[in-house]
Amino acid sequence: MKERERQRLLRILGIHPPLKEIILSSDSVEKKRSRLRKMLGELLGEAFNEDLSSPPLEWVLVRDSIRVFSKFISPRSEKVAGFSFLKYIDQLVNDPKNEKLIAPTPDFFAELEHLMRGIVGEAEVYPEKVPAFSKYKGRRAAQIRSADLSRMGRDAQQHQARYLSGLDDDVKRRRYQNKHRILKYFDATDLEWTKWKWQVRHIIRDADTLRALVKITDEEYEAVKLAREHRIPFGITPYYLSLMDNDTSRTHDAAVRAQVIPSIQYIRKLKESRDCDESSMDFMLESETSPIEGITRRYPMIVILKPITTCPQICVYCQRNWEIEDVYSQGAVLAKGKLDKAIEWISQTPEINEVLITGGDPFLLSNDRLESMLFKLSRNKNIQRIRIGTRTPVTLPQRITDGLVKDVNHFHIPGKREIVIITHFEHPYEITHQAMEAVQKFRRYGIDVYNQLVYTFYNSRRFEATALRNKLRLIGVTPYYTFNTKGKEETDDYRVPIPRLLQEQKEEARLFPGTVRTDESVFNVPGLGKNYLRAVQHHDVIGLLPDGRRIYEFHPWEKKLSLVDTYVYTDVSIYGYLQKLKAAGENIAEYKSIWYYY
Repeated sequence: MKERERQRLLRILGIHPPLKEIILSSDSVEKKRSRLRKMLGELLGEAFNEDLSSPPLEWVLVRDSIRVFSKFISPRSEKVAGFSFLKYIDQLVNDPKNEKLIAPTPDFFAELEHLMRGIVGEAEVYPEKVPAFSKYKGRRAAQIRSADLSRMGRDAQQHQARYLSGLDDDVKRRRYQNKHRILKYFDATDLEWTKWKWQVRHIIRDADTLRALVKITDEEYEAVKLAREHRIPFGITPYYLSLMDNDTSRTHDAAVRAQVIPSIQYIRKLKESRDCDESSMDFMLESETSPIEGITRRYPMIVILKPITTCPQICVYCQRNWEIEDVYSQGAVLAKGKLDKAIEWISQTPEINEVLITGGDPFLLSNDRLESMLFKLSRNKNIQRIRIGTRTPVTLPQRITDGLVKDVNHFHIPGKREIVIITHFEHPYEITHQAMEAVQKFRRYGIDVYNQLVYTFYNSRRFEATALRNKLRLIGVTPYYTFNTKGKEETDDYRVPIPRLLQEQKEEARLFPGTVRTDESVFNVPGLGKNYLRAVQHHDVIGLLPDGRRIYEFHPWEKKLSLVDTYVYTDVSIYGYLQKLKAAGENIAEYKSIWYYY
């Protein structure tokens, strides 16, 4: 490590001189740990005994920062994380020439500096010490407060206005041109465009066809070409392709392209994982939660049924990419005998009262096969709710025919059994009149449609997710879950640090009415199930790596019911994420509080 880096570290530690003095001392690491614990305890005691001269919310930041630093240096955290933060800091300061020492990155320095500033009450998160309205009472206070709220509202609306949707007139005109360019290429008619089977017969599967239909970058072309060479599933329906702008600026359609056009890094990592051990790609440990083929079970009364493991097109960050052989693969349907055994297993497990039918996309099955499956499930008197997970309203709305909806509706019996549609809109740019009509067909029969948003880099800018939620409500879709992106190496380009998701929920979603922020932010713990991120008692930050990535320990949902083990997760760095936002044209000063979400 260079002396310059050591001096930078000392400057950061000097934000609280007593802490720096302890690290510089000749004491052993264990003695330093003891002294640091005592010092942090005293600081925390001072915070709790504060004479209220500092604003309450700054006190909260001090308290939280002290607690996080305390966890970083705890022996248990070191054991669970497999890394000693304290020993690393000590070596950086006192043994910088150690050749085995990993050099700290700018990401590490940024995390440490913000943590130190939080400890001493210098986080500088708030633009003003005390809001003006708090100096007044009665009507005058209300008027000033109202003006503040209007300012917040204008800011939110201005941010949201950046994100176009497929309901905007200019966007509709562009997509009309896209549609007819694609139809001309395939020598097809408007009527054929409305048929879902025509759409799946003309799925775009290779780089040359893609380039002939829409302008793409050389890197996008190379990535798709590599995907086909390495048998990595790739495909786009003509309809979804029409949602892409016919230029390579990605000004509006970045999220749409990122859904289905993989990065070269993704292809290489996925191939590397496959060559190593395909079982290692089972990130959610479904093989360990599958009591019988076609079934996944993580909860007492809910079960997942997977009758098909393919889709009209594959999302790059799909958690089951390791199971998918190809897009719209005929061999991906679970054999009738195996499906019958899975349904019989459900009937022999009377505790189960809810079934999530997913895959893959079950709406790729024929109406007859869907109706037969729903009929067999409905004979089980214990089943109160059947959820159908499908992205066809987004990628293939032509599939939502009147016949399909009527067949599904046969089993939706208010007071007895509920059918629910779960879909995945990822960005306002995916919302179109065709998608809205697909949703409304279900709604007219009283079937609710919910949305599960996967929070990725491509929908994580300020107020981007709130723009989506607002539009979803207007077309009849209820926000249900916002998922943290899976921690799979091949999808590092898509991942967003957990603090950004928490920040979005508290600082952006919270400004909007409850009807448009009904979704819950969750981390899906492999093999265990959903962890509610807003509930701080369900996870801990236990470490910080030299590359600036935080280490989290997640508690399983049943932690008060069963002695189940916790799950350790390494996040992506906040600093790296902010630099990507900056490169994309964002003002990262607007994200400055992100460091203090734990």
